Amino acid sequence: MDNRYARQTLFRPIGSEGQRKLEQAVVSIIGCGALGSATAETLVRAGVGTLQLIDRDVVELSNLQRQHLFTESHALEKTPKVVAAEQRLREIRSDVLLSTTIDHADGRLIEQLVRTSDLVIDATDNFETRLMINDAAHKYNRPWIYGACVGSSGVVFPFIPGMSACFRCLLPILPALNETCDSTGIIGPAVQVTAALQCGEALKWLTGNKESMMTKVHHFDLWGNDRLNIGVTKIKQEHCPTCGLAPTYPSLTTSDRAKFVVLCGRETVQVIPDHQRTITLDDVERVGKCSAKLVRRTPYFVELALEPYRLIAFSNGRLLIHGLKDKHEARRLYHQLFG
Repeated sequence: MDNRYARQTLFRPIGSEGQRKLEQAVVSIIGCGALGSATAETLVRAGVGTLQLIDRDVVELSNLQRQHLFTESHALEKTPKVVAAEQRLREIRSDVLLSTTIDHADGRLIEQLVRTSDLVIDATDNFETRLMINDAAHKYNRPWIYGACVGSSGVVFPFIPGMSACFRCLLPILPALNETCDSTGIIGPAVQVTAALQCGEALKWLTGNKESMMTKVHHFDLWGNDRLNIGVTKIKQEHCPTCGLAPTYPSLTTSDRAKFVVLCGRETVQVIPDHQRTITLDDVERVGKCSAKLVRRTPYFVELALEPYRLIAFSNGRLLIHGLKDKHEARRLYHQLFG
């Protein structure tokens, strides 16, 4: 066995057998920002065999304060986060198996990732995606580890189908983290503590120590020096559409129509085009030459300056319109540019 794990295998609950289980494990991380990059690095260093990463965004300078896998060069080049993460993770451990996807995590993709994983890490920033993870995890009987943080606070809980209420059941009682990093800010230690707790739960599950996993929702505030554990055994809802007697998994329903979404806490609208209408990078480049200033083209996206907006179009037709937080205006602009 690789000597790099010598100190970890000395930890009796893991040992050599637990390390072998880690090497055989497949973990999906949904989101590759603050929590995603921190959990990915920790699990790669711990020896997890395969990681599946998905993220829709590119690295920006404002990410560097808390997203440890990324550098200034990644931000200046606007490197897709999963691409930058893959580069760094392979430098950390050359034998890790990585699967990366630059895309919005919709129901179809989340089902695919969950179905092929032993465990899922939530590193998202919105409840809509978490509800999709929750539905897919219960549909395919896979555990997932919820994590959220803002300001100096964080919340963590491992959702294990059949062993606890699901995320949909718990929504009414979860500690309120309604603020966003863009409105309230966040300190790096809150990210690192949240990610560390998520990874601790992941290691317990993957090495066969499920009896040691959290049974209560854990909330902390580093600045206020507060800790709170919330019991959830009586919260499970008999008629829950995810974990109840007749589950329907409503969040996995995916529309084929074009979708315009204001991203959480940001002046950015994401456009997911109609599945029957393909927009290529060549199409976007032609539009840019006629209607905007073509900033640049990379293997992953075309960037346009369309004052007062900035548009990034990815190879699958997905668009990010920066400087805009009105989806109706985004719809008008989209149809103006692409018909």
